[in-house]
Amino acid sequence: MLAILWFSTDSTGKKRSTMKFKISREALQTGIQNVIQVVGSRSTLPILSNVLIEASQGKIRMTTTDLDVGVSGEIEADVEVEGRTTLPVKRLSSIVGVLPASEVEITVDSKNVATITSGPSFFKIMGLPESEFPALPTFEGAQEFKISQSELKSALKKTSYAISTDETRYVLNGIFLSFHDQKLTLVATDGRRLALVENALEYPEAQDCDIIIPTKAVSELQRQLSENESVILQLKDNQVCFQLGNKFIVSKLIDGSYPNYKQVIPGQAQERLEIDRSILLDTTKRVSLLASDKSNSIKIEFRHGEISLSANTPDVGESSEAIPIDYSGKEFAIAFNPDFLMAPLRNIDSTTVNFDFIDEMSPGVIRVGEDFLYVLMPMRVTN
Repeated sequence: MLAILWFSTDSTGKKRSTMKFKISREALQTGIQNVIQVVGSRSTLPILSNVLIEASQGKIRMTTTDLDVGVSGEIEADVEVEGRTTLPVKRLSSIVGVLPASEVEITVDSKNVATITSGPSFFKIMGLPESEFPALPTFEGAQEFKISQSELKSALKKTSYAISTDETRYVLNGIFLSFHDQKLTLVATDGRRLALVENALEYPEAQDCDIIIPTKAVSELQRQLSENESVILQLKDNQVCFQLGNKFIVSKLIDGSYPNYKQVIPGQAQERLEIDRSILLDTTKRVSLLASDKSNSIKIEFRHGEISLSANTPDVGESSEAIPIDYSGKEFAIAFNPDFLMAPLRNIDSTTVNFDFIDEMSPGVIRVGEDFLYVLMPMRVTN
């Protein structure tokens, strides 16, 4: 994958460019934005702050990596001299963002110094040899799964907010993907809530497996996925690759055993109510404005014909609001963290949701159809 940049001299003895191409400013800016998010603000190695640029056959391929996650994508360009180099990606992005003309010409010499011209503007920035850039893993002979981009994007949206941020529980710092029984199940949990999506998926039965994709790769994948076509997921040597047309995302997998999430899903519900998703979301948002910063909980009281949401903070005030519903079951009260209650309601698009309960001490479960559920642990009810 890596090569040494070449250069030669013309008849006057002057050095020729080791890479030269022209490209539209808009295309170059799009290409940079597709890969820049992987680059951290404080890279451990100078080369990790750079983007690898490879110019050949009328295209420019840009690649970045932080050694855990790598992103690569292609854009069309008028390539005059094929070659490879690396340039500081954030500085390059800043320059491209303010160029005055629609066409940009970039020339790189044998010392990896790039000259950027656009209209009357001229810039020169120092790069590093492409031989220093870490090679991304290859996936020849890997397991492959073909997944709808729109389905995967929707599934990640419905689950990723529940990923744990506690670094001491590293196996929870990502999304669990389970390929079993011709189904793809995605699970995220932080120990206080759990989000699950299940979709049918055709693949060879021998490829049943479980993997954990880290948070950073999940975020990058969500940013890159579209509503069209399919994504090819490849697995090999504890690495995953997502191919999206001419772009791909490569990431290490989290090494470890994911907890048995099925154990925390409650059994048969004692009470079920169907409620308008947007009404429950908006009501929770209003009532939670007076939730205590310390406890951060709201109480939901189930009464015949309505549920009442309330919050009370001593020395600050209180709030309450009732929602009329078709409910005639047992009357009881349960408390939840309002942010955790609102999270799934913001990320699903169903008009209504089913809310299942056993009692005030057991987790509540939000369900949409057969493919989505959200388990939420209750908090102590205060009078």
